[in-house]
Amino acid sequence: MASVHSNNEELETKEMDTRSMSSSRNHSQGTPYIHKVGLPPKQKLFKEFTNTIKETFFSDDPLRPFKHQPKSRKFILGVQAIFPIFEWGRGYNLLKFRGDLIAGLTIASLCIPQDIGYSKLANLAPQYGLYSSFVPPLIYAIMGSSRDIAIGPVAVVSLLLGTLLQNEIDPTKNPEDYRRLAFTATFFAGITQATLGILRMGFLIDFLSHAAIVGFMGGAAITIALQQLKGFLGIRKFTKKADIVSVMQSVFQSAHHGWNWQTMVIGASFLTFLLFAKYIGKKKKNLFWVPAIAPLISVILSTFFVYITHAEKNGVEIVRHIEKGINPPSVNEIFFTGDYLAKGFKIGVVAGMIALTEAIAIGRTFATMKDYQLDGNKEMVALGTMNIVGSMTSCYVSTGSFSRSAVNYMAGCQTAVSNIVMSCVVFLTLQFITPLFKYTPNAILAAIIISAVINLIDFQAAILIWKIDKFDFVACMGAFFGVIFVSVEIGLLIAVSISFAKILLQVTRPRTAILGKIPNTTVYRNIQQYPEATKVPGVMIVRVDSAIYFSNSNYIKERILRWLADEEELLKEAYLPSIEFLIVEMSPVTDIDTSGIHALEELHSSLRKRDIQLVLANPGPVVIDKIHASHVANLIGEDRIFLTVAEAVSSCSPKLVEEA
Repeated sequence: MASVHSNNEELETKEMDTRSMSSSRNHSQGTPYIHKVGLPPKQKLFKEFTNTIKETFFSDDPLRPFKHQPKSRKFILGVQAIFPIFEWGRGYNLLKFRGDLIAGLTIASLCIPQDIGYSKLANLAPQYGLYSSFVPPLIYAIMGSSRDIAIGPVAVVSLLLGTLLQNEIDPTKNPEDYRRLAFTATFFAGITQATLGILRMGFLIDFLSHAAIVGFMGGAAITIALQQLKGFLGIRKFTKKADIVSVMQSVFQSAHHGWNWQTMVIGASFLTFLLFAKYIGKKKKNLFWVPAIAPLISVILSTFFVYITHAEKNGVEIVRHIEKGINPPSVNEIFFTGDYLAKGFKIGVVAGMIALTEAIAIGRTFATMKDYQLDGNKEMVALGTMNIVGSMTSCYVSTGSFSRSAVNYMAGCQTAVSNIVMSCVVFLTLQFITPLFKYTPNAILAAIIISAVINLIDFQAAILIWKIDKFDFVACMGAFFGVIFVSVEIGLLIAVSISFAKILLQVTRPRTAILGKIPNTTVYRNIQQYPEATKVPGVMIVRVDSAIYFSNSNYIKERILRWLADEEELLKEAYLPSIEFLIVEMSPVTDIDTSGIHALEELHSSLRKRDIQLVLANPGPVVIDKIHASHVANLIGEDRIFLTVAEAVSSCSPKLVEEA
């Protein structure tokens, strides 16, 4: 048995030797052993393709819980995967319900006045904001995987939707078609979100960088706040444009005759109250409920004040009428044919992606704080389904609200039941309380929205972005100024464009570095990071910090040759020995394509004309396999491919190393 085992070991060793490129040459006793760079075992094309697909779309291994399970168990797991409520619902108890009840009532008091205000941002009647906080939260509670997200209309998506919709249809002249287009856009927003989740393409939303989102949100917050000056100052004739120049012109042009002092008093006094309530909530965390119920208190007090004084007769604009009753069906109002179908699809995709980005970011934030996993693809399916159902029940695009989710978290929510509680309160409001909002002044709604969106302007995040990455700061400011000076959609376009530009820049212009030897070690590092690192005479060591593709292969080749030319000039001026070896450290090179292989061949050819030997150090499994398949290994020489830079240097010029 022992002899058979030793024979097998010998066969394996021989096989490894034939699958490896030996970087060792005949060495006498005392010469350090040079390790070989191993070739990975050959993979079949189909297996390689399926592995790539799996890592791209199924990196979280969603089918793992189903392995080795009986069919009945697989069915139960399948139902739980689609409807997580059946998973966490089994362990639900009275203690958890107590937390969810308090949280649900708290966010309901916040969402009702906000919803009425946000519907105005979307140029829709007030009841549609309340509708959107009734049906969608119920759907999400059944299908969502976040315990903390509070669902409903949000300021940024409401503004974006309103801006894009009114570019197509005038909401005052043609309110019916405008409303129908809003439902159509909501339907396609849901389709977009659900499709991304089903096809497991959630990674697409990551292309909108954090910096771009910070800038976009900040710009949108200022735009939303400026839009509220109409209601805050009691201006009747107001521009429909969203840019800061048009808004401020409209405000100052109406200063002499268009402002209403009673409206301004109501707005300013209650905005002060709301900001003071927020200050109290921030200073004392146990008083989180104060800023949460402050908007509802403001609505009740201001409505009562207007009712007893009849301030509406003195020019104070009021809500006047909110439709009573729960969501009417709207399936027959969605445009499935005609010219508005394509417009609804386009607006829906944009609104759906922004809503998705906001919800996933919020969900991940609170999941991290509570230390549980959030399945992004499940979230997309849940959000998409709730918006599809919402579009058929008179709702517009809903998503996760950061302010309400923060209150939900602070109020001690345990599960998504807090959304159900909030939905039930909204249901009771629609059924019985909406007539009481008749005398609610628009100024208080404007004050509530201004106080809500102030938190979207994140100065600390912008300062941190500036400190960390200047290009990210450019993306942030580009999105910010694009929103406030042009429009929401242009700001969004700038944000996406700069994010893509950054990706392209990093791909096409990867970093490269010259390496030197750290004294008294065999470690080679970037000489800019480690000034004490010394260059090895006669050897130049370059590290490429990227995969080598068609997009950057020519740049990498030219950059290495420029490094070489600069180095040779310095050596010539100092009367030092010229370079004999160019070592390319390939540890960070994760992949190489045919253009990259061609660039290596061209680099080798250019170096030969200068009597310089090209040497490779530590190419990864994918890279070494392709180098071998393309016969570049034979061109460079198998004895010029090493496991480490230290071995490459000691093998190429051992005397020079000793001198260094």
